[in-house]
This record gives sequence, structure tokens and C-alpha cells, in this order.
Amino acid sequence: MALRWKGGLKDRDVTDETLWLNRRQMLGGSAGLALAGLAGLAGGARAEAALEPNSWEEITSYNNYYEFGTGKDDPARNAGGLTTMPWSVKIDGLVDRPGDYAFEDILAQMELEERIYRFRCVEAWSMVVPWTGFELADLLDLAGVQPSAKYVAFETVLRPEEMPGTAYRVLDWPYVEGLRLDEAVHPLTLMATGIYGRDLPNQNGAPLRLVVPWKYGFKSIKSVVRITLTDSQPPTSWNKANAREYGFYSNVNPEVSHPRWSQASERRIGGGLFAKREPTLMFNGYGEEVAGLYAGMDLSKSF
Repeated sequence: MALRWKGGLKDRDVTDETLWLNRRQMLGGSAGLALAGLAGLAGGARAEAALEPNSWEEITSYNNYYEFGTGKDDPARNAGGLTTMPWSVKIDGLVDRPGDYAFEDILAQMELEERIYRFRCVEAWSMVVPWTGFELADLLDLAGVQPSAKYVAFETVLRPEEMPGTAYRVLDWPYVEGLRLDEAVHPLTLMATGIYGRDLPNQNGAPLRLVVPWKYGFKSIKSVVRITLTDSQPPTSWNKANAREYGFYSNVNPEVSHPRWSQASERRIGGGLFAKREPTLMFNGYGEEVAGLYAGMDLSKSF
């Protein structure tokens, strides 16, 4: 079971990386057992049982956040100027209670928990991240999803004066993403507010980002300012930029290569320059939980 907090606790009220790991060692008798017990859901626990989370430094210094630059270390260098408080999320479209929801008000009504998830980038590198957050389904319940809704669209904040990377037309800003509604309300789908019990750093998508652990990382949109319920499939940034290489679903699938590289294996961040590549798992190891969402679909085409 994951640890849970009710009410409006902030991530800084929890604990730091060293105490976080020590606490789990004491709870589980060993790091491996502790991680298995705190990984969230059953299949996820098995997937993470043999893995240690990456360090804070690795997680926060190796990022894709093109609004702050295309280099892996650009976000850590350039994202410090992003204003994250106050923050609100507009929820609109096919909902009963549309409006601008203040971040503090959202937190006050959510049940925060710690989830250890694999993270797999479409670029064939990976890490293991201990997130803090709440299920997206609970946030959507606040707004009241209408029966006609079939998809959920997301939008990242766009502030060119704070985001130097937006001066370059790498993508069509603002960054947008989307999920099918059943994917969005799946218990594994998380709105993350922290890492290692600390508030999310700006380069990791502060103050609120999506985490969909069975999909390639670009689906887990950062610094969310708008969520729209719709009855039609929404546009997504990388699909708009290159539909041949980036599909709407973008499920982790080692059997379907990216047009420019294989997805059969991955490089674990932190493993060193000569670390052995690891086999990539179908649905990033979460197949037992999510495969049923795609029954009858040809996953070699619906990428």
C-alpha cells in the first residue's frame, strides 16, 4: 500500500530523500521489500520490487522540457524563473462544474500518496521515480464529468518571458496532450505534485504534472494549466509535429520500433556510460493493469 495523507499537506511537509529511503527500509526490512510494498498497485509493485529509485540529482538534472531548452540539462538551468505560485487549473468542456481551480483548493480536497513508477522516455532511456500525487480521476470528479465526454485534453502553461525555449519553434506552443477518458480515470494515472516527498522542481513540471506510467514520457505533460473534457480526440503536440513518429496512444511497446531507433531496450539513467541496456517491458511493466484498455486494438498501428 502507498502512504496517504488527507487534507492540504504540501510535499515539503513529508520528508527528504535520505529519510524517505531509510523509512522504507525500516518498514519493509529491506529496500526491495519496502519498494515492493509502496509501489502503488499489485502489478506495479512486482515491476518495481527489484529496482531502486533514481537519485534526486538524476531525476532533476536529466529532463525533457523544451520550453526551457532542448538539452537534458537546460531545464535545470533555465526553469528557476518559472512562477508556480499562485497557480490554478482551468477545467472546462463537458463538465458540470467548469471553472478555475486554485492549486491550494485542489490539494485540500485530494488524498496524496507516494507512488514509485517506472518512467520510460520515447528516446529509449528510463528511470524510476518516487512521485507524490493524487489520482487524476479524483480531480475530474471535482468538476463532474458529463456522460458525453470521451477524451481529456491537457495544456501546459505558456509564458515566453519565463520560458526561453519557446523563442524557438521546436513545437507549436503551448504544449498540449490528451488521453482517452478510460485511460485518464485509470487508478495508475497520477497528477504528481512532488518527488521524494519534496515539491516538484520546476524542471520536472511544477507545480502539477500528469504521470501515465505505461506510456512514453512525453505523454506525461508538465505544469498543467488547463484540462478540457471533450467528445473528440484532442490534438497532441508531438503528433502534430510528426504524426508518423508520435501517435496519440504512445504506449510503451518494445515490439514497435520508433522509425529512427529500436524500442526493444532502454538505457537506465544513472547506470554509467557502459551500463548494460535493459529489455523494455510491454506497457512499461504495467500490462496486468492496463492491457485490457486496448483489447481488440492492433497495437502495432495504434501507437
